Amino acid sequence: MPYTFEDRTGDIKDSDFDDIYDRMFLRVASYPHASPGRATTLALYVMARRSTRHRDVRHLERQPSVILEFGEAHLGLGTIHFTQSPSSTVSIPMNNYLKKTTLFGGSLSRKFRASDGREYRWQYQSVDGHEWTCLSEEGYIVAHYDLRPPNIAVYGVSGNTFTVHDAYSSLCVDILASLTIMRYIAKYRQ
Repeated sequence: MPYTFEDRTGDIKDSDFDDIYDRMFLRVASYPHASPGRATTLALYVMARRSTRHRDVRHLERQPSVILEFGEAHLGLGTIHFTQSPSSTVSIPMNNYLKKTTLFGGSLSRKFRASDGREYRWQYQSVDGHEWTCLSEEGYIVAHYDLRPPNIAVYGVSGNTFTVHDAYSSLCVDILASLTIMRYIAKYRQ
């Protein structure tokens, strides 16, 4: 069974991602300990339980898994920090982490190396029905992200989904972090 997360808000900077089978719960939120002068600093948290319909502050009690420091005033990308433990952080410039797939290619097709050592590639609207598609080196669909079309009514859910195929479930944090950067690039034309 793939991990199918409901993206509660569809907002890049503030949303909960709850697996519909209650196996994993992720949150993207503003990082409360951001460096002064940073326009946008987001953190990705692995949560212990499903979020409520009302925002809470449970994430403030947790160590984020990833911190995304974007450039000031949305000018340029910043740095991604993987926080394996409170004393160990790996920091990589986002342009080195998410590289364009071709030298003169658009910025909405980029590749990244995940924690399993393999390379994956994000593409924007390259597969029918998917807003974003993540592919393996062999071209297999690993994950996809879909926003609810505005003309489709939904009841009690957002209609926005982030799906990670079961074989790649150990990479949910890597995939969501890279997707968040890709969505930021698309929104701010980086």
